[in-house]
Formats: sequence, C-alpha cells, structure tokens
Amino acid sequence: MSESDSKRLRRVVVVGGGSAGWMAAAALATYLGRQASVRLIESEEIGIVGVGEASVPHIRQFNSQMLGIDEAEFVKRTQGTVKLGIQFNDWGRIGDSYIHGFGVIGRSLGPLPFHQFWLKLQQRGHAAPLGEYSLQTLMAPQGRFIPGERDAAPDSPLADIAYAYHFDAALYARFLRELSERRGVQRIEGRIVGVQQRAEDGFVEALTLASGERVEGELFIDCSGFRGLLIEETLKTGYIDWTHWLPCDRAVAVPCESVLPITPYTRSSARKAGWQWRIPLQHRTGNGYVYASQYLGDDEAAATLLANLDGKPLAEPRLLRFTTGMRKQGWNKNVVALGLASGFLEPLESTSIYLVQSGISRLLSLFPGSLPGSDSFNPLLAERFNRETAFEYERVRDFLILHYHATERDDSPFWNYCRSMSIPDSLREAMDLFRADGRYFRHGEDFFALPSWVQVMLGQRIMPKGYHPIVDEMPEDRLIEFVEGTRKTLAQAVSAMPAHQQWLERHWKAAAA
Repeated sequence: MSESDSKRLRRVVVVGGGSAGWMAAAALATYLGRQASVRLIESEEIGIVGVGEASVPHIRQFNSQMLGIDEAEFVKRTQGTVKLGIQFNDWGRIGDSYIHGFGVIGRSLGPLPFHQFWLKLQQRGHAAPLGEYSLQTLMAPQGRFIPGERDAAPDSPLADIAYAYHFDAALYARFLRELSERRGVQRIEGRIVGVQQRAEDGFVEALTLASGERVEGELFIDCSGFRGLLIEETLKTGYIDWTHWLPCDRAVAVPCESVLPITPYTRSSARKAGWQWRIPLQHRTGNGYVYASQYLGDDEAAATLLANLDGKPLAEPRLLRFTTGMRKQGWNKNVVALGLASGFLEPLESTSIYLVQSGISRLLSLFPGSLPGSDSFNPLLAERFNRETAFEYERVRDFLILHYHATERDDSPFWNYCRSMSIPDSLREAMDLFRADGRYFRHGEDFFALPSWVQVMLGQRIMPKGYHPIVDEMPEDRLIEFVEGTRKTLAQAVSAMPAHQQWLERHWKAAAA
C-alpha cells in the first residue's frame, strides 16, 4: 500500500438512524461506492423524534436524481400526499389567510418580476388577490393536482409544476434503510456507551457499544438528534441560541384520523402563543402545536391542540422540547453533524428535511480524499462546510422570523413580543426595501427565492408604498391585458386538472396501514 493510500479515508460511521441518519447513509453508499465502507449505528431502545414531515420541492431532486428512487414507490411506501405550499391562517391579523405556494408568481417581463406589474394595478384597485396569479396557490384550495405535462410547450405553466410531499418520517427512514443496505451499508444494532478520542488531538477514533463491541471509524456523521452525542457531548462544539428571535421552544404533537378529501397543502394556524400544524397523509393526519413555554403551559397547549383536530386522535399527545439555533461548527475535527444534531429551525416552513439533504450534498461536494487530521487533509474543506452551513441556517432563520414579526396581532403577550422585538439587520433591510417599492434581492444561494418572500410579506400586510419605475413604461391598457391575461390562463389550466384525491387513488395509493 502506498503512503497516499494509507492516508485515504475508508471508514465512515453514521451515528443514529431516523430519516437523517438513513438519508446520509443512502447518499454516502451511493456515491462512495467501493472507496469507503459505511456503517450506521442505531438502537431500537432509542426512539426517533419524527412525528410526520412536510417537505419542500428539493426532496424530489434528492430522491430521484441523487438516490434514483422511483417517485410512485416512494409516495406509496411512505403514505405520502402532495404538498403545493402552506396555508397561513390568522398570522397578520385574526381572520387573514394566504398561501405560500411553491413555484413562480405569474411570469417575468424583461428585467422585472410579475409582482411589480401586479402592484401598480393593485394600488389602483384593478387587480385580483395575488394568489390568483400563481399556479400552486390556485391548485391548493381547489384540491387539484397534476405533476406537469411532459409534452407541454416550454413557456406553458404546466411544463414544470413545483411540488413537494407530506409523508410519514418513520416509514421514509425504513424505506431508506432497505435501500441503503442493498447498496452496502452495514447496520449495527446497539446503544453507544463510550466515545474514544485520540490523545494527541481529540479526534474521535472509536465508539463502544453496550454489548462491548468497539466500532472504529475515520469520519463520523452525527445524526443523534438534539443530544448531539459526538458534536456536542464529546467535542463541546457550542451552540448559537436564537430563542430571542424565534421564541417557541416546545411542541406537542398528535396524529388523528384522516379526513377526505386529502388537501394538497400544509396548514399553519396561528394560536395565542405559537401556531398549529396540520399535515395530511393517506393513513392519518399529523398535527402539532409549536409554542413558547414562557407564555403557555404544556397542559393548555395539549388541550388547545386536541380541541382543534379534524378527526379522532389516534394517540396521546407527545411533548417535544427544543432550542432554536445551530452548532457553532457543523464539521468539527472528524465529526460532521446533520439534522437535529446540527441545529434546529422550527418546522414553520418545512425546512428540516431540506437542511439535512443540503448538508449531505455539501458534504459529498467537500468530501475529503484523505483522513481528517492527517498532514494531507485540507482544512479548507471543513471551513467551507461550516461557512456555507451557517449562511444557509441564518437565511432560513430570517425568513422564519419574518412570519412572527410581520404581524398586527396584539391579542396576547406572545404576539406583542414578536411584533415589537428587535430583528437581525439583514431582515430589517429586506423588509424596508420591500415596503418602499416591492423590491427583494436574493442573497447568493439563499434557499427561499423572491416568490417566497413576496408571498409572505404581502400575505402578512407589508404593503409596498410604490412599485418599480420601469412599470410606468408599459401603457395601462397593455398592463391590464398582461396581468389579467395571466390570471385567466392560470385559471383555465387549473380548472382542467384532476382532483388531488383522484390522482392519489389512481397513481399513488398506498397499501392499507
């Protein structure tokens, strides 16, 4: 064996199962091939946090393009349904409702996004609500769905329809475990009771199980959940707490019987000390109340949740505690944290699964060719990973803060705090710029693009005082024709679509639970 071969990274150990652990194992096994072994340690004694998941469209790329998963098989195996966006109720004011839909708003014209043309007509009282100019925000409340038309013209709104899924996280983990093991991942059953570090530099070199078995590795992927067994308990990496901006620190969750027809969107209903989610699956509906314990007790939260279910509860409410924030380093020494071990941004915009998958893609892109800690290892790989991870978390953080801060609600101490709290300068600048004339500028690889920011800001009553001056170059009769023509085209396209329930029954129906 040559000297370079002896320094090559050949043993990867994933700590923890659940959807995060098995997503990581599946991707690593798929792309490392014979270069390195992948082993995953999980214990049947330790439960997983997963209470049901809503996702964003990125999951389709991860499943199909990265892992080669058949879409129909995935949906059936996970009791999945379609998600076109999130309906937000009572956020700006009690009685308000809007949908943050995936995809684009109308169509751009020249250098300007569609909403700039809409703003001029809206300010003159000649435009319909913004939701009538986006395919997903029309499809969702009507309960319609198709995944796009392959033979549609490139400029057709049906050529590329953005959507995601609701699915059972535990079933997704089981599905990925089967795929991973077929691709060579070795699962090790056991509870970790000891972590051995190298004396000279503190790098993790082995884990000891309750059985006495010793599992050695060279790169460790920490998917141990909030505990952060390696990244925090062992390496003392540190945590950045964002509770002052995102004050919710608990959630109570419970499934209930499914109600037909199944709606193709997530619902987020603001409550007096947080918000309640509703995630419809084929075999049940997932529900939860995310709240700030400073303003609401656990028993009252559970009672509020149970009083606002669509169907009969299928279990006792389950309490979860968390601290919103992120690790100071996602990659520390030879440990890379993913999922809840890396940080937690509450599920308001369904980014949890995305942040895991994005972290996996980042790790694969920056995967070291030599052993971390060796003289041939490039430390810039870990530095780059940490810098990009921090940027991503901070930008998602700002988008979540926007939902809480952009409110006129004054009916509870919680909302009074959110409305009046200080916010990051980056978010303040974005809100002020939009409030002036509807402009928003994306920051680099910021996950949430312009349509997302526009829908949430307008949905929560941040109304621009003006609009982009170039809009005035278009004659008013042509402006009306352009905006109204867009609305009619989208309305006609949606009216011809099948029902979401019908699509599930015909193409993606899961086996009985």
